[in-house]
Amino acid sequence: MQKTDSVAIIGAGIAGLTMALCLARQGFASDIFEQADALNEVGAGLQLSPNASRILVELGLLPALEAVWSEPKSIGLVDGHSLRPLAEVPAGAAARSRWSAPYGILHRASLQKILLDAVQSEPGCRLHFAKRIEGDPLAAVAAATGLRPSVIIGADGIWSEARGAIPGVGAVRFSGNVAWRLLLPNTEAKGCLSADRVTAFLGPEAHLVAYPLREIDSFNLVAIIGGKPVEACWVGQDSKERQREFAAAFEAWHPDLQSIIENAGSATYWPLCTVEEGAWHNKQDIVLIGDAAHAMTPFAAQGAAMAIEDASELALCLAECPDAPAAFARYEQTRRARIARVRKRAAFNRFAYHARGPVGIARNLVLARKGPEGLAADLDWLYGYGASEREKA
Repeated sequence: MQKTDSVAIIGAGIAGLTMALCLARQGFASDIFEQADALNEVGAGLQLSPNASRILVELGLLPALEAVWSEPKSIGLVDGHSLRPLAEVPAGAAARSRWSAPYGILHRASLQKILLDAVQSEPGCRLHFAKRIEGDPLAAVAAATGLRPSVIIGADGIWSEARGAIPGVGAVRFSGNVAWRLLLPNTEAKGCLSADRVTAFLGPEAHLVAYPLREIDSFNLVAIIGGKPVEACWVGQDSKERQREFAAAFEAWHPDLQSIIENAGSATYWPLCTVEEGAWHNKQDIVLIGDAAHAMTPFAAQGAAMAIEDASELALCLAECPDAPAAFARYEQTRRARIARVRKRAAFNRFAYHARGPVGIARNLVLARKGPEGLAADLDWLYGYGASEREKA
């Protein structure tokens, strides 16, 4: 594509803002359209694994990230009933050494602000708030800017409006799990919560992930349990019925973890939905990235990372291909196998994390046999993506 071709991005979340920065790095200007009056990121914590942080480092954002995030020394798996350690993957300095990029944890709002500040400092990035793009996106963007864009990138999440303009797009489906987000002040933390690592507590049909958020002096807690289909919303307040379901999932867990859940505040839940296999672009001028294209369950903690990878790859394809259709085809060819493999890993983790009985015992034996080095090696294909000295696939 020509660097003078106009590019529009729908959505100013993590996917859309990263997309704008990656385009600017390749010499493209862009218009970013956000329906909200201001950016108020929903949610709390975020894990940035090395495959994602590497791209943000390349965009020059490492100093800003280091000012707010923490780099956990390890990612640990712990039995939620007995608090017995099951496995540990080295992170911290080991992540920088092994995967040539850091593993960071931070508040979503912190990353959003860092990306927003970077976008607003780029002369070629024009951010339009309170601009909802619906119906025909080409006509809507043309009406907003006076120009018909050469490319429209849908970065507007799982309930994407842009998806409606693509024939054969994947359908949104409820995964059968519900996630709860909670925040626990550090003053309420129990000894089972570590200030220097990410901990996943495992149990039958449920698991709880906990890690510190340096910016707000609290622990981020994400609990995932089985659940019933709910209304098509991204996040909801806890009702009495939902609270009972939530409490029942952890009633046999260790008392310290039950106390943590009871003392945590700001409880919200959201249905974990996915986007099934389908088209990612219309073969002409509209393409999807991130959750809009391939939303997946968070069992591999890769939702934001896949959107960041998408943005980097698509920007490169647009820069190196003669036109948008060729760029879209190359982007899809590059990303399909990668996304499928990450989905498969998330499905495996879901099975392993929620295992019970003999399957759970077998899982624990396998984890113990592999050890920290073996478990880290199993993640080379995922976390080492983009590192020149390691395989990308």
